[in-house]
Amino acid sequence: MTNQILSEREKKSVKWLTFIMFLIFAMTTDAVGVIIPEVIKTFGLTLTQAATFHYATMIAIAVSGICLGYLGDRFGRKLTIVGGLALFALASFLFAVGSSFGFFLLLLVAIGTAVGIFKTAALALIGDISSTPAEHTKTMNLVEGFFGIGAIIGPALVVYLLAQGISWTYLYVVAGGLAVLLIVLASVSRYPEQAKEVDLSVNWKAAFSLAKDWYALFFSSGIALYVIVECAIYVWMPTWFLEYDGNYPLLATYALSVFFILRAAGRFLAVLVLNLMSWQMAMVVCTGAIFVCYLGSIVLGVNYAVWLLPASGLFMSLIYPTLNSKGISGFEPHKHSSAAGLILFFTAVAAAVGPLLMGVIGDFFGHLIFGFVFCAACAGALFLGCIFNFIKDPSSQRLSAISLKHS
Repeated sequence: MTNQILSEREKKSVKWLTFIMFLIFAMTTDAVGVIIPEVIKTFGLTLTQAATFHYATMIAIAVSGICLGYLGDRFGRKLTIVGGLALFALASFLFAVGSSFGFFLLLLVAIGTAVGIFKTAALALIGDISSTPAEHTKTMNLVEGFFGIGAIIGPALVVYLLAQGISWTYLYVVAGGLAVLLIVLASVSRYPEQAKEVDLSVNWKAAFSLAKDWYALFFSSGIALYVIVECAIYVWMPTWFLEYDGNYPLLATYALSVFFILRAAGRFLAVLVLNLMSWQMAMVVCTGAIFVCYLGSIVLGVNYAVWLLPASGLFMSLIYPTLNSKGISGFEPHKHSSAAGLILFFTAVAAAVGPLLMGVIGDFFGHLIFGFVFCAACAGALFLGCIFNFIKDPSSQRLSAISLKHS
């Protein structure tokens, strides 16, 4: 794929479309925590059954990312993004006419599939229009900043709808309407053009083949560890904090909101941080702080965890977009979608398996805190990996070669 040169104005337009795309995606996925109690009440489900509202979407994203991520390389970013958004909008609108748990579950699978399609193409697009790996990293932090905003808006909208006596399903109707607006805007926007001769060898096997590349595996593994650590917060932290008996019950009640706000704010601040220090050093500082937050929560107990775990959101903000951008930047532009698909696969699998393992470990040892011990170990492993990356800097040669080749 060859990139048609876009003007700065056109680049900004494409970036803003991508920002809003991630905001819409987060509105639906990160609202699941406030939707599940309503689903349990409506359909009389067990916790395990209701949890499929989280796992179904994540698994669909994982399968779609790894199996359909190549579409952006083969058919172009614009067509793939519009197609993915169209499927997302259709599935979202159908929530308004559904009434059964099974039907809603099928729609969540469709939404996860759509996200896997348009997200991989959008991630590849950001790589296409970035002049250097450093610019790519800063842009990805902005993208994830808007994801953080969506993670705040979605749950808040569900709470508002329920307070007004309106079904939670209308969250998806709103998201579908925004997706249609994006389809219209994307259709009239100028994107980097696909080469006239499409590489038909690019297919679903491309993303799997990248898993053999040490570079892809190194960054994908780091992302998987991070996602496990992050998901522990918004899936299990509220349950643990039900045990809180300190002097700040309001903080325990709104701890998850504080976490999301700090994570969103941190992603915008990350752009400034990356101007002050290298991304390698920033990763060491942030992962070290997260490990301290987890370790302190376990050693000191829940009364301190209500301060430490929400605070970890500020340090988590920089990690995912930085690892994501470096993982994609290490490949040629025609492999960007496949690389994004592989990373998305690791992301979604970790998001589904991590919380499940926490529950299993907590049940086995008799308390949820042991699930957080598992996550603290993951945070420690991520911290050590970032120290190794800072000392050895194994990616510098690859990133420099790609940057010089396309400068």
